[in-house]
Amino acid sequence: MTQSMVSCKKIKKYFETKSEVVKALDDINLDIELGDFIAFAGPSGSGKTTLLNLIGMLDSPTDGDIQIRGKSVLDLDRSSQANLRKREIGFIFQAYNLIPVLTVRENVEYVMMLQGQPAEERHQRASEVLEEVGLAGLENRRPAELSGGQQQRVAVARAIASKPAIVLADEPTANLDSVTGVALIDTMERLNREHGLTFIFSTHDPRVMDRASRLVRLKDGHIQPS
Repeated sequence: MTQSMVSCKKIKKYFETKSEVVKALDDINLDIELGDFIAFAGPSGSGKTTLLNLIGMLDSPTDGDIQIRGKSVLDLDRSSQANLRKREIGFIFQAYNLIPVLTVRENVEYVMMLQGQPAEERHQRASEVLEEVGLAGLENRRPAELSGGQQQRVAVARAIASKPAIVLADEPTANLDSVTGVALIDTMERLNREHGLTFIFSTHDPRVMDRASRLVRLKDGHIQPS
């Protein structure tokens, strides 16, 4: 029996307000396999970004279990979760989240630096991934000198530079025009196909949904029947 890359078991995430309990996620069961190109889709408030954040250990569930490579992340302390994040997970955010005072190369190298990789290895790897996402020659620019599409490609390069098993992408095309968005999806799909990277998206973009190998539709914190 093949072990899932990510397994969500009876996941619940509740938020308490003064007047009610909001069930952002309610009894989510989901297995994600190595090499999946999977999208969580649904309207605002459906729970898709919440689920992505739980998988990325940016938040903790109210109840249930999340496993990566068969091991529960909830059994880990904060330091161990952070180490697992650095080793296994790359992040792509809607707002790019690049560090403005760093160059393109330095942004791409950032996670590898946190991992303690030697400078020469970081430089070489950064050059490789920047060429792979079509940004060779822009290594010394800063984010403000790039277009939105170029900044998001830097974010993709940063996410894959440390060779994670999983890339979590939260609305990666939301701030991009249609041509740039399609080009970015092409790039991520190629990385998935050629390197076996597992991509997990939260999105409401039909272009991403159409290209996903698996589409998980969420509504009011529940997975909808296919």
